[in-house]
Amino acid sequence: MEVKKSPKADLEQTKGLSVLMGLVISFAILFVGFEWSSRDVQVITKADEVQDVIAEEEIEITRQEPTTPPPPPPPAPAVVEELNVVDDDVELEQQDILTTEDSQMEAQTQTYVAPTEVVEEEEEEAAQQIFTVVEKMPEFPDGGMQGLLKYLASNIKYPVIAQENGIQGRVVCSFVVNRDGSIVDIQVLRGVDPSLDKEAVRVLGTMPKWKPGEQRGKPVRVKYTVPVMFRLQ
Repeated sequence: MEVKKSPKADLEQTKGLSVLMGLVISFAILFVGFEWSSRDVQVITKADEVQDVIAEEEIEITRQEPTTPPPPPPPAPAVVEELNVVDDDVELEQQDILTTEDSQMEAQTQTYVAPTEVVEEEEEEAAQQIFTVVEKMPEFPDGGMQGLLKYLASNIKYPVIAQENGIQGRVVCSFVVNRDGSIVDIQVLRGVDPSLDKEAVRVLGTMPKWKPGEQRGKPVRVKYTVPVMFRLQ
């Protein structure tokens, strides 16, 4: 069943007009309200002391006062040299004035003396030192090693006790040849029999002076080792 409505009773036709009329009325009310609002208006004339109002609105301008420079420092006091006048009759003590050359000469003298003392001490130590190997080894004065063997063979006296007991062998001895060629500090490094050891030490002690050994062109003390043979016929 279709519902029928009268065109006069339809409110949709006047909806747009109602909204527009409402807006117009609202703007009219707002405009009237702004126009009727009260404002504080101040009218300034010459009679109302215009200069006072302007003075109140002026912004205070600050200026930096120029600083006063500090006073200059006081001048340094002048040094007055005092001169002592000495009479000619007064005798003054004579003082030696050392110059730069004198001090240099003195320093050179001191530095020259010190190395000399050190060199002398080193030479003394080198003289007391005993070498085992040197540039030039000591030698027997008559024929070298062959002359030494001949000397030992002709000067050894074979101990009777060792001959009776049939003892023979090689005694190894060492000794020190001094800077003057003399023989000292004879020792038995490897012995065979006390009688043979004693005879070997005796024979070595009767040797003449040797030709001393040399190190850097100077005679030095050298330790030498010699085997002494004891052999029965």
